[in-house]
Amino acid sequence: MLDILRRIVQEVSAATNLGQALDIIVARVKQSLEVDVCSVYLVEPGKERLVLMASEGLNAESIGKVQLDFSEGLVGLVAQRAEVINLNNAPSHPRFKYFSETGEEHYHGFLGVPIIHHRILLGVLVVQQREERRFGDDHAAFTITLAAQLAAAISHAEISGDIESLRKETSRPDVLIRGISGAPGVAIGTAHVVYSKANLDVVPDREAKDIKAEVRQFKDAVTQVQQEMLLLKERMGGVLPSEERVLFDAYVMMLSSENLYDRTIELIEAGQWAPAALRDTIRENANVFEEMDDTYLSDRASDIRDLGRRILMHLQQSQTLRTGYGKIPVRTVLIGEDISVTELTDIPPEFLAGIVSERGSASSHVAILARALGVPAVMGVPDLPVSRLDGREVVVDGYSGRVHIQPSEQVKQEFMRLALEEQELTDALKDIATKPAVTLDGIHIPVYVNSGLLADINVMAYTASDGIGLYRTELPFIMRERFPGEEEQYQIYRQVLESVAPRPATLRTLDVGGDKPLPYFPVEEDNPFLGWRGIRIMLDHPELFLTQLRAMLRASVGLNNLQILFPMVSSISEVREAIDLVERAWNELLDEGVYAIMPEMGVMIEVPSAIYLAEPLARLVDFLSVGSNDLVQYLLAVDRNNPRVADLYHSMHPAVLRAMVQIIDAAHCHGKPVSVCGEMASDPAAVALLLGMGVDHLSVSLAGLPRVKWVIGSFSKIQACELLEEALCLEDPLEIRKLYNNALVDAGLGGLVRAGKY
Repeated sequence: MLDILRRIVQEVSAATNLGQALDIIVARVKQSLEVDVCSVYLVEPGKERLVLMASEGLNAESIGKVQLDFSEGLVGLVAQRAEVINLNNAPSHPRFKYFSETGEEHYHGFLGVPIIHHRILLGVLVVQQREERRFGDDHAAFTITLAAQLAAAISHAEISGDIESLRKETSRPDVLIRGISGAPGVAIGTAHVVYSKANLDVVPDREAKDIKAEVRQFKDAVTQVQQEMLLLKERMGGVLPSEERVLFDAYVMMLSSENLYDRTIELIEAGQWAPAALRDTIRENANVFEEMDDTYLSDRASDIRDLGRRILMHLQQSQTLRTGYGKIPVRTVLIGEDISVTELTDIPPEFLAGIVSERGSASSHVAILARALGVPAVMGVPDLPVSRLDGREVVVDGYSGRVHIQPSEQVKQEFMRLALEEQELTDALKDIATKPAVTLDGIHIPVYVNSGLLADINVMAYTASDGIGLYRTELPFIMRERFPGEEEQYQIYRQVLESVAPRPATLRTLDVGGDKPLPYFPVEEDNPFLGWRGIRIMLDHPELFLTQLRAMLRASVGLNNLQILFPMVSSISEVREAIDLVERAWNELLDEGVYAIMPEMGVMIEVPSAIYLAEPLARLVDFLSVGSNDLVQYLLAVDRNNPRVADLYHSMHPAVLRAMVQIIDAAHCHGKPVSVCGEMASDPAAVALLLGMGVDHLSVSLAGLPRVKWVIGSFSKIQACELLEEALCLEDPLEIRKLYNNALVDAGLGGLVRAGKY
């Protein structure tokens, strides 16, 4: 049964459209379970109504015609309850409804399974038997597994437009997909898909601009792969016997076969560009082999795919983003499975309107670059049908982490209005950015900036920030193909410190691991967020740590504005060990005649253990810095980069508020300041909250600086404390958010209230 299930899942995954996927499901389930009927009903968008869309066993003429509300029939009951229904005699059930078009009065055994994707009911999968029978647990489990597989295919079809063509409808506008906010802002543009090298599965559909050129490139690529096979055969002469090397001759023949060579050319001549035509041909051929009962022959499917990847690689070598397949759209929305920095920088900045990535997080390098460039980005979009989106008009809502495919005119107008409001607000706040942040009752709250890009540094010298609250030193490490040496790091840190001198600059020691791996220092772990990362790596590699600390201390000579921050601290011993290494580096430089002043040192409060150690930590160091992003996800056990649970991530959760109060009170007991440098510090509602808690400093992105200063200047400390008292009595994070959003509106800051973010 597992082998059958695997084959069906592979076939469904390889289906080129939803209609084909549905036909595969109903045919294979009927055959595998030896039942009389298998059918799929789909929910009409926006309605509690089901339509029969595919069936093996029921009258074929009823497909597309039979419709029923959730309140009708057994199929409607499955949809209504969103649970499995298993009956041995369906006609005797009070909810049974007879449809004359189907002829299903002859069937008694009934198993209905809901098709659900991310809590949304998409349809119902049904199997039926003529005789009375209750289906066993193995049949139910088999059907449930296939329903889950079908759910992803239906979701893709909703986004790509397949489902409309299946229903013979015009394309439904404004399909909404949800991800994670990577960079704020809104953008309207044309999707341009980028895909990994030699990955057939993510090759996008794209129209051939020059069919003759496409055919020529394909033929050249095949010839090159055939030559590679012959060279491999020759090279293996002293290794493999002659009868084994015949396999390479077989590969050469397969490459010129009618099924592969001629079929691909046929698809190109029908209008597909060469990579997509090759993708479809390889899928077709691989599926044929996989369906064979002979194990040796079924294993040949992997050979077919390997040949396809080799051909694709040669096709890609002859193509570039700008020249091969039309010009880049004026307003390009870059879309991909896992967009890399090189793919991002390959688009001229004046053309780049937005970014949508199936993988990645708000703290990934691409998201950080997007924020630095001021480009809206949505990351971590699950089940994104990348290959079907090329050339489609899209809206990127970087505030809420949503993407609208084929937006309606009404939706486009609304987002154009929002973009205009955003620009007007930015222009209006320019003066505020140059002034100190002072509350209505005259209390100055220093506002620092977060950075990790040298591109930001040039701007910082002209801003009225109070310094750099967090410089992410890992970004220069990520950008390189090896560990940067002491001199390279010194040059970077010197430039950072000089840019804001005499204002302070806080350099965080190398914080890699988790979702920030180094390509040349891979760390493979089952649970990287609870693994070897941050200060743990640096303490285990003192040679790397000392090199970085020496570079920092050397860079501070004559400027004396360096502050050092240790990330991912979970114990007192880690801090003591880190301080000892700073003192060791300082003494080494002193012996070499380099006279650096010992800098202030602080720790990041990011993990639950650090909350309860806040008081002894405050005794050890000069300041505490709350990394709210990690602190919230660790406290709530919610991976904020996982779209399936992202709705559970609330920075205004009551537990977070109580933890923050405890940290601040513990630090102030020892006269040590507390700063907040995560997303909370840039969230206008949270700024008012933190103001009431008594946070001493905030550290925000450059883009968020004027908005944060506007919030601080619109509240008194007394108002903020009163709001906090009210918030601490609430138990629902959404109620707390509502309280502060209303306070922003009452203070005349309604323009900052948008999906809980600026």
